[in-house]
Amino acid sequence: MRPIPSSPRILFWGCWIALVTTSFGFLLRVLLMDDWARQFHLTETQKGELFGVGLWPFAISIVVFSLVIDRIGYKTAMLFGFACHLASLLMTVNATSYEGLYWANFVVALGNGTVEAYINPVVATQFREQKTVWLNRLHAGWPAGFVIAGLLALLLGSDWSWQSRMWLLLAPALAYAAILLFQEFPVNERVAAGVPYRAMLAEVGAVGAFLITWLVAAELLRSLALGANPLLHGAVAAAVVAAGVFAAVRSLGRPFFILMLLVMLPLATTELGVDSWVSDLLGPVLGGKGIWVLLYTASLMMVLRFCAGAVVHRLSPLGLLALCSAVAAAGLVALSSAAGAVAVFAAATLYAAGKAFFWPTMLGVVAEQCPRGGALTLNATGGVGMLGVGVLGAMLLGNIQDRGLDRALAERAPQVHQAVMVEQQGLLGTYRAVDDRRLAAAPPEAAQEVERTRAEVKRQALFQVAALPLLMLAVYLALAWWFRRRGGYRPVAVG
Repeated sequence: MRPIPSSPRILFWGCWIALVTTSFGFLLRVLLMDDWARQFHLTETQKGELFGVGLWPFAISIVVFSLVIDRIGYKTAMLFGFACHLASLLMTVNATSYEGLYWANFVVALGNGTVEAYINPVVATQFREQKTVWLNRLHAGWPAGFVIAGLLALLLGSDWSWQSRMWLLLAPALAYAAILLFQEFPVNERVAAGVPYRAMLAEVGAVGAFLITWLVAAELLRSLALGANPLLHGAVAAAVVAAGVFAAVRSLGRPFFILMLLVMLPLATTELGVDSWVSDLLGPVLGGKGIWVLLYTASLMMVLRFCAGAVVHRLSPLGLLALCSAVAAAGLVALSSAAGAVAVFAAATLYAAGKAFFWPTMLGVVAEQCPRGGALTLNATGGVGMLGVGVLGAMLLGNIQDRGLDRALAERAPQVHQAVMVEQQGLLGTYRAVDDRRLAAAPPEAAQEVERTRAEVKRQALFQVAALPLLMLAVYLALAWWFRRRGGYRPVAVG
């Protein structure tokens, strides 16, 4: 007799806890970064590298496992992901150097990507009649992990050693492994319908393969500091892969899916890239306790995602995405001009509510409209979003701030501008940015002026970034009109 019964609902909760584990571990590492910096004498660059390596390997495992998961089985992927979580935990608590922490974060990122590689297609297959609703409920696990880890951090304070706090990750990891080990995983609907592997690849096609490979290769080259121009060299590698895919399947890719991949770039930048600005704006309002900002917005997103069913029944998934785009744009515009604690907090609430349904609803749309792509199209969508914000979104957001600070300082304090700004050359052209060494050597008054101006520029830049959800709004409204012309939005039957 099974110690844990097998059922679709129990399987769902096992997948949900697995996703909680990924965000729980992510936030733990964020909160422990200062402890690591003190013990291992980390530079700011090394801290940034640890943050980066905790993210980009996610894309490698989610794409690779999506290609083979229907052959090796979901349970095999689950066991590999759990092994990565356990190995990373042991590597972290026993680390004696920066290198040890680096590889521990690399391994956990592989595990996190593997988790998403199986939980998304499992839930989409298990609840194929309500994919968007259940994928939203599944992805409520991401903010839930933040809330749980954040509350534990506040309760424990600094009384426990960082190693002891890291061991907390073992609880959710063991919980999902114990549940999922005894579950019957469904056969993916693509496989059950007899859709061949080649047809799955044809959904992605040469264009999809180019975009996915380009972002993976560019992030890998950038993170490992290989090549002077990671975007260019990544494009060369992607072109080779795309040519091979086209030769094998004779397909450029399904146009709808390619469009969804492209839309994920502004979507991920709006959802993930702007978060640090919102925390900066709300931090002073809450007396510098930035974790309360995170807990508040994460709690709001968790509740909204669990309530997605009521919204999806009234609106189509595309209608929901259009509404979210409008609300997120309004929230960003409100943040750019808000003055005072109440106004800033209300604007941040509007922004958080707008972005709550973005990610899981996009996955739901891809799962409903591209079922022949199976796990590959579903997971590639999330992978491109994660990579897009890291490779392109972060660069765009940073460039907006650098150029805004350049203009503002030149107008307000030309002497300070001349003292601290230097010309830089980047993929988006020539621009001027603050040189940290010059800023450190500048008088205190100059440094204060730079910080005041930088805060104002961040606020003004939010107005410019609102163009991204407005672009998404236009795309979603056009798609909704297109579906209406064809009889309305309906999930596609895999056969």
